[in-house]
Amino acid sequence: MSKPKVLVTRLLPEKPLDLLREHCTVDLYDKHDPMPRELLMDKVAKVDAVICLLTDGMDRGVIEKCYSVRAICDVSVGYNNVDIAAARERKIWVTHTPDVLTDATANLTWALILGATRRVAEGDRLIRKGGWTGFRFDFLLGSDLAGKQLGIIGMGRIGQAVARRAQAFGMDVAYVPSARKRKRPMSRFDDGLRATPMPFDELMRTSDVVSLHCPLTPETHHLIDTRALSLMKPTAYLVNVARGPVVDEVALARALREHQIAGAGLDVFENEPTVHADLLDLENVLLLPHIGSATVETRTAMAQLAVDNCLAVLQGRRPPTPVPELTDLPIYS
Repeated sequence: MSKPKVLVTRLLPEKPLDLLREHCTVDLYDKHDPMPRELLMDKVAKVDAVICLLTDGMDRGVIEKCYSVRAICDVSVGYNNVDIAAARERKIWVTHTPDVLTDATANLTWALILGATRRVAEGDRLIRKGGWTGFRFDFLLGSDLAGKQLGIIGMGRIGQAVARRAQAFGMDVAYVPSARKRKRPMSRFDDGLRATPMPFDELMRTSDVVSLHCPLTPETHHLIDTRALSLMKPTAYLVNVARGPVVDEVALARALREHQIAGAGLDVFENEPTVHADLLDLENVLLLPHIGSATVETRTAMAQLAVDNCLAVLQGRRPPTPVPELTDLPIYS
């Protein structure tokens, strides 16, 4: 009996790939850039499963070419790159990789919070260009965090992990309850974490740091726009490790340039890898190249979970982490 065929759209860590090769015939695209769309459409027509990244557009046109595909396994916690409705129509499992990247992304969030509020990158750039002339008492002043409010938009796994770390810095935590969880607006979480549910506008007005951890949906696209930014304190900071299009970058650049807010830290962008030119010219924004989960351990765990999901479906088992919208699909025998 021949092995099932799996398309892997990007080079993954060796150990998960070796496991996949034990059970499947693997078609690996080992380039660093996303696979061209026409090539992707050609390849998905010839395989039984796809392991892909969030930069691979698994839209309806691509999914309609998935004649024998039984699983699309994203190596990512977010899955806005996949047309879920089209996948359901073809009874294709879609899986993602939650939990395993929670701590790495939460830690990177705090790197952005501390980097922005203490102006770390500004100081580094200043020294490198020879602009530091010696200690001054009033030079490059940042902002303390103790006694301030951290506002979290997207209080899922990563948002809660960020909130737990806030306790060590003496910050109060507020969050916007998800629309799907309004019947249970929790102020105390299972592990003792204290956080105050708050309407969006109130959170934007009262928070000293606003940290974004929500998924990208039609409702959250440009959630942080001119109006939302106008609600923030002039001493407040915005951090985004969610998805780039949650923030209107034109509006954010204007707010930073005009000092409507104090600063920002961004790990994601609207049109990656392109960063809006107006942001590049600003000193009060810290920019990172989408590295929220970029540790050796975390990226290996993400790839392993994607492979586990893929093998489960191909072997007639329920995948460990299907996306919530497709948990009721039939198991393939």
